[in-house]
Amino acid sequence: MDKKYKIAVLGATGAVGREMIKVLEEYNVPVEELRLLASSRSEGSKLLFRGEEVTVHEAKPDSFSGMDFVLGAVGKGMAKQFAPHILEAGAVFIDNSSSFRMDPEVPLVVPEINAEDIKKHRGIISNPNCSTIITLMAVAGIAKLSPIETMVACTYQAVSGAGEAGIRAMEDETEKIVAKDAIVPTAFPAQIAMNVIPFIGSYTDNGYTDEEMKMQNEGRKILHLPEMKCTCTCVRVPVMRSHSISVTLRTRDVLDLDTVRAAVSDFPGVVLADDLDGRDYPTPLDTSDQDMVYVGRIRKDLTDERGITLWCCGDQIRKGAASNAVQILLKLINS
Repeated sequence: MDKKYKIAVLGATGAVGREMIKVLEEYNVPVEELRLLASSRSEGSKLLFRGEEVTVHEAKPDSFSGMDFVLGAVGKGMAKQFAPHILEAGAVFIDNSSSFRMDPEVPLVVPEINAEDIKKHRGIISNPNCSTIITLMAVAGIAKLSPIETMVACTYQAVSGAGEAGIRAMEDETEKIVAKDAIVPTAFPAQIAMNVIPFIGSYTDNGYTDEEMKMQNEGRKILHLPEMKCTCTCVRVPVMRSHSISVTLRTRDVLDLDTVRAAVSDFPGVVLADDLDGRDYPTPLDTSDQDMVYVGRIRKDLTDERGITLWCCGDQIRKGAASNAVQILLKLINS
């Protein structure tokens, strides 16, 4: 009989936690026991897994006893709080927060790109930032042709990247616009419906936000390119689901466009979107509720002969979070 595993989802009632449960089922992960954990507010609620209701319990230090794996879908505060207890219980913690991403002892993994790093774990494996995952999936095939020296990226991030509160804000503000009612921003620094906000995260000392710095810091670690430089602007847009990123990268060598397109097309988990109903570019709606990253509008950078410009889209709740974590889990199971 094939081995089955005891898996906990920490933060099970949030957008990413719910998606993790869905993906565990979709990917047919061999689950013996699914333990759903959240804050005290969710105690006693029930979620469906494989047609059966599973009760959600409050996460406590002893909640991880007997678990093989814990999928984390909580903020960095709760992740840091419970990590020692998860390790003490002998489980492997696959953490979606930013808590441990830059810890040199913790692998930061996108399985299609750096699966070998999983073997270095000491009980914790970090899931990268959602925009970082989508962007690096789009460029990783190019990086195999020639190392990437620089990237200029602008992200266009859906409201669901801010969780349920972001979704509710978008819906409520849209209704108020139709009704011509006054809008008071809740989940974002400004009105998001019919607007864009060029600010996500918190400012750092260099004028960039911490969200923007993740593209360089995490990208270096995942691609094993410690000298790569990246400048990034993160923008919240009135899109419900799936992030989009405009990227201009410079490689060490001059690359032929046909070779670049072939490398993008051949990379696992990526779709070269060169014919979507006559379009050579994807949109967020094309990529929602699935795990492939779509890439289009590949062209030469007119300012640098070594530059390549492209556009990519991916579902940040799935490949940018939940699915990537489950794919890491499957790598561990099958290794």
